[in-house]
Amino acid sequence: MRIKVGDSVEVIAGEDKGIRGDVQRVIPKKNRIVVSGVNVVKKHQKPRQIPGSSQTQGGIIEFEAPVDISNVMLVCPHTGKPTRVGIRRDENGRRIRFSKQSGKDID
Repeated sequence: MRIKVGDSVEVIAGEDKGIRGDVQRVIPKKNRIVVSGVNVVKKHQKPRQIPGSSQTQGGIIEFEAPVDISNVMLVCPHTGKPTRVGIRRDENGRRIRFSKQSGKDID
């Protein structure tokens, strides 16, 4: 995947279009990521007893649900604009991510 945890991304499609946030978690098997402040959903949870510990709190819980990776674009750290990500190899054969817009390395 070309987006990693900690990257700043902007949503380009969907209900939260235009919102920027940092990547909290990457789920490569499903091609999804969790972005802070994006796709916030509410879940109604019952209080329940977990064996070996105390009772968990019930109520309405808000959390960020995963979004598809195709709906976000990486924000270039040099220009501050959304950009595509390219991959090239250095002289040692390591993968280096670079911004297609500015041509500069991201990592």
